[in-house]
Amino acid sequence: MPDTYPEEPANGSITPAAMRAPRNVAETGLPFLFLVELLVKVMFLRGQISLPALSAHVKLGAGVLEPLLTFMRAEKLCEVQRTGYSGTDADQQYHLGDQGRQRAADYLRRNAYSGPAPVTLADYSAQVLAQSVARMQVTRETVLQQFHTVVASAAVLDQLGAAMNSGRALLLHGPAGSGKTYLAERLHGLLSGTIALPHAVMVDGEVLPFLDPMLHTLASDAAPPADPRWVRALRPTVLTGGELTLDMLDLQFDQGARLYQAPLHLKANNGIFIIDDLGRQRCSPVELMNRWIVPMSRRVDYLSLHTGYKFPVPFDVIVVFSSNLAPQQLADDSFLRRIGYKIHIGELSGYHYETVFRHTCEQFGMLFNHASYHYLLQLHGQHARPLLACYPRDILSQLCDVACYEGRPARLEADALHWAWNNYFGAADGSAGIQNGSASVLHKGVSK
Repeated sequence: MPDTYPEEPANGSITPAAMRAPRNVAETGLPFLFLVELLVKVMFLRGQISLPALSAHVKLGAGVLEPLLTFMRAEKLCEVQRTGYSGTDADQQYHLGDQGRQRAADYLRRNAYSGPAPVTLADYSAQVLAQSVARMQVTRETVLQQFHTVVASAAVLDQLGAAMNSGRALLLHGPAGSGKTYLAERLHGLLSGTIALPHAVMVDGEVLPFLDPMLHTLASDAAPPADPRWVRALRPTVLTGGELTLDMLDLQFDQGARLYQAPLHLKANNGIFIIDDLGRQRCSPVELMNRWIVPMSRRVDYLSLHTGYKFPVPFDVIVVFSSNLAPQQLADDSFLRRIGYKIHIGELSGYHYETVFRHTCEQFGMLFNHASYHYLLQLHGQHARPLLACYPRDILSQLCDVACYEGRPARLEADALHWAWNNYFGAADGSAGIQNGSASVLHKGVSK
C-alpha cells in the first residue's frame, strides 16, 4: 500500500460497500480456510444453527456458505440434520461433531473473534478515501444553524467553519472554563452525510473488530450497504482527554481474550477526533504530538499486529486539540505548522457574558434582575476574574443547591451570589455564609 493516500477515489470507481454482496468465497476477498474457522467458532458458541441464522450472523449469503459447509461436512467438522418439513433451508440444522469441537477450541485459543465476516484492509482503505471527511463542505449558513444557541463571537465561528473545510487539524487554546471543550463537541453537528463502516477488518490473517456501539451511531433512516458486512452510520466524533496514553494510539491485543482493540483515531476515521485537555496526559505534549507528525502530514498511520506485522491505514480525521496552554508551550514550530488553525477561545465580552447569564437563569428557573447581576460584575472586577463562559452555570447552580437545601425556590440575590462566589473561588475572608434572613447556612446551630 502507498505511503500517502489520494484525496479522492478514481473517477467512476465503485466503493466496496456499494458493490453487490459477495456471491461466492472468492468475492469476499477472504481465505477459504479462514471462513471455515470462523464458521466452526460460531457453531461452537451458538450450538445447533440453521443456514439462515448462520448467514445472518456472519453476514454472508448462502452462495458463500454452502461450499464451506460442504467442506466442513467432508472433513467431519460438522453434521446436519433435518428438523422440519417446510422444505426450506431453515429445516436443516448444523452442529459441530467431536472433531469440530476439538478444532473450535484450538481456533478460539488462537483468535477468539466469532462475529460477522470481516472486509479486507484494501477494501476498508478504499472506502475511507471514498467518503473522506475532507470532501465535505461547511458553509456559514450551516455554522449559524448548528451554533444558533451558542454564545460565541462571529470571528470564532468563522474560524471554526473554515477549519472544518480544510480537513486539517485545529487547536483550541485559552484559559480553563472558556468553553473550548463545548465548542469542540459542537463541531460534530457540522459533519454531514453518512458513511459505511465495517463490522471488522482482516489484516494479515488477523481480525480487527471495528464497529463500536459506544462510538458509532447507526443511520437508521439510510439505505443499508449492498454488502451486509458493512453498516451505514453517521460520521463519528470521538473524544478523549487526560486518560489518553501513547499505547492507546496503537493496536491493543488482549492475550486473555485473544481479541484486538482498534485505536480510537482509527475508529474516528471520516469524522472528528478530539484530544481534550492537551498537556494533562501522562505523556508530555511533545511526545503526544510527535506521534501525529506522520499521520497529519501524509494522511496515513502505521499500526502493528502482535505478530510484528506492520501495515498502513488511512488517517482521515479532523484532529481537534484543546488545551489551556499556549501553542508555543505544546510543541515546536515544525509541528505547529501542521496545525492549520490555532483558535484562541478567551473570556467573553460583557454583552456575551450577560447573554449566557440570562440563558442560565432561565434554565434554572430564576428571574434575572439587573441589580444582582451588576453586583456579580463588581465581584469580577474586585477580584480581577475574567468573564469566562463556565462561571454563570457554576455559580448559579450553587444558588439552586442551597435553595434545595433550605426547601425554597432559587432566587437571584446579591447575598446569595456573594456566598456562591466565595464557595466557588475558595474565599477565606470569613464571609462565606448567606446572612440574609432564613438563608443563613453557615455555622447555624453549630457550636464548638
